[in-house]
Amino acid sequence: MEFKRNVSLLMDFYELTMSNGYFVNEMNDKIAVFDLFYRNNPDDAAYSIFCGLEDIINYVENLHFDKDDIDYLRSLKIFDEKFLEYLSNFKFRGDIYSFEEGSIIYPNEPLITVVGPLIDCQLLETAFLAIVNHETLIATKANRIVLASKGRAVSDFGARRAHNIDSALYGAKASYIGGVNSTATTLAGELFNIPVSGTMAHSWVMAFENEYDAFLSYAKLYPTNSILLIDTYDVLHSGIKNAIKVAKDYLIPNGYRLKGVRIDSGDLAYLSKKCRKILDEAGLKDAIIVASNSLDEYKIGSLIDQGAKLDSFGVGENLITSKSAPVFGGVYKLVGIYNNKGELEPKIKISETLEKITNPSFKDAYRVYNKEGRAIADLLTLHGEELQQPLKVIDPNKPWKELVFEDFEIKNLRKEIYRKGQLVYKVPTIEERRNFVRHQINNTLWDEEKRFVMPHIHYLDFSENLYNLKIKLIQDNRYGK
Repeated sequence: MEFKRNVSLLMDFYELTMSNGYFVNEMNDKIAVFDLFYRNNPDDAAYSIFCGLEDIINYVENLHFDKDDIDYLRSLKIFDEKFLEYLSNFKFRGDIYSFEEGSIIYPNEPLITVVGPLIDCQLLETAFLAIVNHETLIATKANRIVLASKGRAVSDFGARRAHNIDSALYGAKASYIGGVNSTATTLAGELFNIPVSGTMAHSWVMAFENEYDAFLSYAKLYPTNSILLIDTYDVLHSGIKNAIKVAKDYLIPNGYRLKGVRIDSGDLAYLSKKCRKILDEAGLKDAIIVASNSLDEYKIGSLIDQGAKLDSFGVGENLITSKSAPVFGGVYKLVGIYNNKGELEPKIKISETLEKITNPSFKDAYRVYNKEGRAIADLLTLHGEELQQPLKVIDPNKPWKELVFEDFEIKNLRKEIYRKGQLVYKVPTIEERRNFVRHQINNTLWDEEKRFVMPHIHYLDFSENLYNLKIKLIQDNRYGK
């Protein structure tokens, strides 16, 4: 059977049962407001890197229910026929506001807000979460690994350990936006215009009569990219010696240089120091040493602290699966509905679990910067609320504190992506998104937030109006209505 790639039904079944109910109860044209946000940073970090907006847009642009979809839903015998007819002509009609891809983000901020007919908003939930949760998780992990590498090159080696094909492809893209230099996933290179890298596996070396012949054959094929894998048999007594012999027997006499060697096992710190000394003594000071083998930000940081002579890292499963923190935890919640008079009625989810109490209403998100351009806090306000200096704000975790911002710069963190169902935003190139991440890390983020252990926690403040509204709604809805 031919497989058609229409992922419009990538949604939890309750989105359809609820939408059917909204339709039957003539609520489908009620205008609602939904927020996509998250509650905690992975790996106990101070921040995350927002990723996935381009694929959110691709999903919305292609969202439709074809005949096979409608026939399948009809076969379940629970949906109103008029609702199925409605779906067959469905096109998103709402507004979408979002952080830009590559933004530094913090918990409880509305990363994406969807404003539109109730069904239109509801049907987006699962796909939006699947995209943002995965790509943001991997971009964030990639950024941590890049920071740990302290300027050394990092390549994504993770496809074979990814959770299926899409995870490998979109993980490679998110990794590149997050800061890695290249990917070994060739299709990702083709689809997303990402630099690709890779040389040989142990099978290449074992396929020849001996290690020297394997290295020589490879050097003849790829003389400008001769990075030789030296741990198939013995790094110090065989691999590094044969690599140097090939450099002197073939590469140098023909006007080339040995680009480097790769070590994929053993004590990487010890072996790299020994190999560096041997290469230097052989006149190959320009040859790099690449390390792989289940690396992550902590192992890379430890290797550097030990004085390992490593110039580049290939990182696989710990990057592509974010193994140490494999779930991002974004959620999608209703925060308001407009009544028949066109007035927004804020909604709040109350819980015995403090972090699950939502921030109500249609909101704007801002970042506050000091004179040096460093971000000192983020601020949530009611949508359209005017801000003036000096600005009094409230820390929702410590509401007794008097907080006043003076002589500051403030930036609206979100862009309008869709207006009445029409795309009004131009997606930056992948290089622009990647550079955006780098700019924020280098120029707006405090060093204290980059720590892997007990980082400084960025403040998320509320305007007085938003804080007072939240408290009032909690008091009004303590026992339900």
